[in-house]
Amino acid sequence: MNKNDLLKVRITDLDQEGIGIGHTDTGMALFVKDTVPGDLIMARVVKVKKSLAFGRVEQVIEPSSERIKPACAKARACGGCVLQQMAYPAQLAVKQRKVEEALRRIGGVEHPELLMEPITGMEVPWEFRNKMQFPFGQLGGHTVLGFYAGRTHALVPLDDCAVGHPVNREIMRIICRWADTYGISVYDETTGQGLLRHLLTRVGFSTGELMICLVINGRKVPYADKLWNVLEHSVRSYGVRLVSLMYNVNTERTNRILGAHSFILQGQPYITDTIGPLSFRISPGSFYQVNPVQTQRIYEKAMEYADLSGNETVWDMYCGTGTISLFLSQKAHKVYGVEIVPEAIRDARQNAADNGIKNVEFFVGKAEEVVPDWFRTQGAKTRIDVVVVDPPRKGCDPMLLDTLVRMQPERIVYVSCNPATLARDVKILETQGYVPRNVAPFDAFCHTMHCESVVKLVRAGS
Repeated sequence: MNKNDLLKVRITDLDQEGIGIGHTDTGMALFVKDTVPGDLIMARVVKVKKSLAFGRVEQVIEPSSERIKPACAKARACGGCVLQQMAYPAQLAVKQRKVEEALRRIGGVEHPELLMEPITGMEVPWEFRNKMQFPFGQLGGHTVLGFYAGRTHALVPLDDCAVGHPVNREIMRIICRWADTYGISVYDETTGQGLLRHLLTRVGFSTGELMICLVINGRKVPYADKLWNVLEHSVRSYGVRLVSLMYNVNTERTNRILGAHSFILQGQPYITDTIGPLSFRISPGSFYQVNPVQTQRIYEKAMEYADLSGNETVWDMYCGTGTISLFLSQKAHKVYGVEIVPEAIRDARQNAADNGIKNVEFFVGKAEEVVPDWFRTQGAKTRIDVVVVDPPRKGCDPMLLDTLVRMQPERIVYVSCNPATLARDVKILETQGYVPRNVAPFDAFCHTMHCESVVKLVRAGS
């Protein structure tokens, strides 16, 4: 096989990034973007390695029965929603299978299908994101907003996003027109010059409260007084209320979107939203799940797996701003949350106060340091019944897993956003006497390969 060869290939699977996998007559794997299992395609080879190759679709000769027309005309160029060309039920089936495969192949679980609940999808897999971040750019002398193409910083201009709240299209239109009208410059990554870097929007789906935040390479926003009245009036027809217009300062040459400090232009420095009966304050940098419908379902499943009667002591590792901790506090005797980010713990304590919750205590630091210290001060006299972990994509730190096992809880509830690291950690916990009993996958990021899962593990003999 050589670069630029044309090959006819049947796509049989997807990799972890949603790239189609086929095999040539010689058995070599060929990876091709924008394909669906079942597609028969003509692909042009663009890169050849020792045991695999990468190709580009030249023609779909025979489309898969699961292939559909993407809802977004920019889906292929944008690279965000890599599965838009696949029917939604087929997307769910792929994610269910990927979780099963990870548990079997990486986690060593013999029959994961016996533990799996059917994946919970969205009734309507569009317009579900409550947070969007659009980089600014220039096209033909005009200000544009959009997303970066996959694995690049080449901007794909957009005037809307099918998975975000519909109000974003109006905000994008007004902001771009405002920038052009007053000659406000756009940030250039190559020179480090220009003012406007990103547009951040956050919507409280249950409250209808809207935040708009401009991320700037500077110290002030010129002509900001021209924005509030226009935006406030225009967004009303989308069923939302503008309550917060802010700017965030990021003057560093970095890929990080937000800088350390945010300031009010008009309104208040946060919006509120609810999960079940609980309300949460959300500032520009707050961690808050982007799919509120699935978030509530995930937390309810975590509550179910925790199996609380009202007498339990619970520890919530990687507690963030305390959303799971506060959710669990409704049925637990006492909940302790630990998180390494001080700002997140500050928000968690505020959220507890706002909801009148007094049976939760939060600690700043690494769980593998905080928990042993807590044991020493308590004299190990308090039994821990349940531990909940909700780590980042890299999974749990090995020291945290060791600490978790030494805590000897009756049950562990593992909330995961990465099937591979989930399976790895499940295997480690199983060797330490914790057996997986239930697995519930959730599609919180429709049209991507990301999949959330909740797993219940119980101590052997329980």
